[in-house]
Amino acid sequence: MENELTLKRFTELRREFGYTQAEFAKLLGISSTTADIERGRTKLSGKVVAELLRQFKVNPLWLFGESEEKYLQPSNVSVIPKVVTVDTSDQDNMVLVNAKAAAGYPQNIQDTSWYQQLPAFDLPIPEFRNATYRGFQVEGDSMYPNLKPGDWVLARAVEHIDYVNANRMYVVVLEDAVLVKKIERRPNSNNITLISLNESYPPYEIKPFQIQELWEVNSKITFSLDATTDKGLLKQLQESMDELKSQFKHVKKV
Repeated sequence: MENELTLKRFTELRREFGYTQAEFAKLLGISSTTADIERGRTKLSGKVVAELLRQFKVNPLWLFGESEEKYLQPSNVSVIPKVVTVDTSDQDNMVLVNAKAAAGYPQNIQDTSWYQQLPAFDLPIPEFRNATYRGFQVEGDSMYPNLKPGDWVLARAVEHIDYVNANRMYVVVLEDAVLVKKIERRPNSNNITLISLNESYPPYEIKPFQIQELWEVNSKITFSLDATTDKGLLKQLQESMDELKSQFKHVKKV
């Protein structure tokens, strides 16, 4: 029988990850549910501990009460591109991942043949040299007004999660989604906070191991430019000012 601390920590992990006992059991290769382990009726096998380490980067020493570090060092998590494509001259080119392709990107992230179906091009501008870049189409309005649905961002591969800048935007490739967010790493926390510019979307935390790739947004391409927008805004401001002046004069006379 495991000690009470180990059972408590195992249960804590399951709840933290948001799994039912049956779901967690299936994920870890346990028959039925994790109920017997959590109640101390079944021993926590080496295979289960190994799966917790492999899938979630759980520190085995923490699980058995010999360390206070729940996860392995986040800086050891690799976020570099899993596949880099090149042109006929053996130079890096820029693959474009549209919204439809992004849905399958996390699952095919290491499949070199999958990338062949995506368009790629070379951008002969100095700013896009000496690094690996990728283009991603923006879906949703979580980064509005800076990015609109349908815009494209051109992003540079980030080699290490410690290089994240809180003032930049990033394409974050998770295990099941491709997101564009700001990233914040809070002191005394192993978690990473993903932040939207649109305040309708609250910030939320993830574990470093959930990030497969990280790309720093360098620039954007938009196809929704409106030539009358600025002029229209200026006109509205002028009308508002005129109305305000009119009201102010009226108040003075009264």
